[in-house]
Amino acid sequence: MVYDCFFLPKTLRFQIQHSLIWSRLDSSEPERWPRPSLADSSVQGRGGYVSTVTLFCVSGRISAEHIVASSPKTDEKLLAECRLLGIGTTYDNTEVVNKSDVIFVAVKPPHVSKVASEIAPVFKRNQLLVSIALGITIRNIESLLPSKSRVVRVMPNTPAVVGAGASAFAVGSACQDGDSALVEDLLSTVGFAVEVPEVHIDPVTGLSGSGPSYMFSVIEGLADGGVKMGLPRDLSLKLAAHTLLGAAKMVLDLNEHPAVLKDNVQSPGGSSVYGIHELEKGRLKAVLMNAVEAASNRSKTTGDAALPRHAMYRNTEI
Repeated sequence: MVYDCFFLPKTLRFQIQHSLIWSRLDSSEPERWPRPSLADSSVQGRGGYVSTVTLFCVSGRISAEHIVASSPKTDEKLLAECRLLGIGTTYDNTEVVNKSDVIFVAVKPPHVSKVASEIAPVFKRNQLLVSIALGITIRNIESLLPSKSRVVRVMPNTPAVVGAGASAFAVGSACQDGDSALVEDLLSTVGFAVEVPEVHIDPVTGLSGSGPSYMFSVIEGLADGGVKMGLPRDLSLKLAAHTLLGAAKMVLDLNEHPAVLKDNVQSPGGSSVYGIHELEKGRLKAVLMNAVEAASNRSKTTGDAALPRHAMYRNTEI
């Protein structure tokens, strides 16, 4: 099912057992578990939050025997795919919460209140809840759980399925020393991860959370241009994708501002500057800025709309 730019099940929760997490955080721990390749996994190519979590297993970061997924019976197909990875499954959320120390909540915003209310009676202060629900603030989740519950809010993105994700997370006031490092360590398994103030999570959603869809459109446009000029479709797509991949790597590896790198490509009277002129006429940068702004605002309004009318805290209050 599609929600905004991510593929999600209706109500899927992943739980990771404490003993596994802490043993794997020890760099001296021997490699006791096999590291299956992405090609061996039924989640290869799957987008969204679910893959971000299952890739902890697929990458070898966490043993499948230490992950449990719970979901309604209507999501039996997804649970069957989890079982192919060796992940345990159940329909009972409270059962897995009782057995776990870190709970990933990967649900659509309208389901957050129901899920949180369901697990609240068995949720303990020594457990950590990691929410990947769009637009729902930490304070709102905290208000649905026992006092001083430890909550982390995360915004990943779909390139996590190929180990190239970009995730940002914010920690709640009740979180303890080590919670931030633990979440960063897990998210780093599937790409870049960084802690930010919660006020930045909605802008992150507009930028990196939704950004892959913008870049897919850019790749498509470049490839269409190649086809228009006579290149085969398959070759155009590969060249366009590798061009964005290489440009991104230059920005990260060379530590140069994109404007400097752009100018380095443009020789006087050359083809690149003519192409850039067309992009400027089309206001490409302004369009991308507008896209980030629109998606960020949508994240805020979606979270607010998903909350009960009596909810105490809105996105505008963080």
